[in-house]
Amino acid sequence: MALLGTGNRFPLDLLHTNDGAMLTNSVDDASDAGRPAGQNGEPRLETDVQGGVLSCRLSGAWNTRTVARVDARMRKLEAQDGLQRVSVDLSGIASLDTAGAWIIERLVHAHQTRGADVTVTGESEAAKILLPAVRDAVEQDGESRPRQKGSLLVSLLERIGVAMYEARDDIVYGAHILGATIGGAQMKLGRAHAINPAAIINQIDRMGVGAVPIIVLMSAIVGAIIAQQGAFQLRYFGAEIFVVDLVGILILRELGVLMTAIMIAGRSGSAITAEIGSMKMREEVDALTVIGLNPVGVLVFPRLVALMVAVPCLTIVANFAALGGAMLIAWLYSGIPPEAFIDRLRDSIDLSTIFAGLIKAPFMALIVGIIASIEGMKVGGSAESLGGHVTASVVKAIFVVIVVDGMFAIFYAAIDF
Repeated sequence: MALLGTGNRFPLDLLHTNDGAMLTNSVDDASDAGRPAGQNGEPRLETDVQGGVLSCRLSGAWNTRTVARVDARMRKLEAQDGLQRVSVDLSGIASLDTAGAWIIERLVHAHQTRGADVTVTGESEAAKILLPAVRDAVEQDGESRPRQKGSLLVSLLERIGVAMYEARDDIVYGAHILGATIGGAQMKLGRAHAINPAAIINQIDRMGVGAVPIIVLMSAIVGAIIAQQGAFQLRYFGAEIFVVDLVGILILRELGVLMTAIMIAGRSGSAITAEIGSMKMREEVDALTVIGLNPVGVLVFPRLVALMVAVPCLTIVANFAALGGAMLIAWLYSGIPPEAFIDRLRDSIDLSTIFAGLIKAPFMALIVGIIASIEGMKVGGSAESLGGHVTASVVKAIFVVIVVDGMFAIFYAAIDF
């Protein structure tokens, strides 16, 4: 059972045991231990250290009102290093609540992480319930604290390990989102009415039609730059006409779809993360679950379908824009007229060159949509969390898109496509 809050402040007033019983935040177990209730007073802590063995005997009242008086001493004991064994005797405790259990379990956890053999004896019935209840929260609190800096190599390896675990979690969550998207949309024969065409068309308009101007502008500029640089280098060999082959193959096979995917990741991917993340912050996602709807099917499915329709169409637009920009520069810079450019382009490319780029487009769309949805679902309750996940969405989507494009290039070369 995880407890909310940090330090000695505990917002929970009730604890539920495994058998359904409830313990109030203040538990008086003096009668269980055979001790008079008059011992419920100041918390007492007796310690003895001999030969690497720490013995602690706790007595009195360890509850929310009293534990602050022994917190400093307990923290000193937690920081004590070089111990092989730690013994904690709880037989003298007259009353115990979650605050007292927290501070005791914190001492136990601190020495267990250092490899010491820790034994707890004299537990009352209340202690047997409260100590395991706060254990998870104590462990999470220990993990969230800043660790001591080690060597640069250890720090680097630790970051790589954490990144690999996070990547694994994202892959698993992405597979879950993809499956839940299809299942939540209820795509079954005779149930096509479960799909909302209006939502899909609206998303296509926002992600596809709205992106046409920036896609055309960026693609035309990139195509023009490639043509100018290619012509400048080929001029030394008297082969400026081959700039048409260079531009046609490079844009149609690689750059057209890659630039489109990167622009969509920055434009639409960030918007998806921000929209889903803001709904998560306002608990609208939880509201969908409460009324019996699948949030993934309702929120993610229209966006994924819209991306898979829009990205191939935008790739075609980007190809035409880039070739148009290259044609203009070839005419102005190298004196190659548009008729000669088109004739040479027709000889240098075929349908396989065109489809090599278009085949990638649906995969790129799926990657951008899933990564954006994952980051949106991971948003917490703060604006800082929203901004961080929006940034992570764009960076991860661009990185994965480039990696997948490289994998496609290797695959095409292997099959001679």
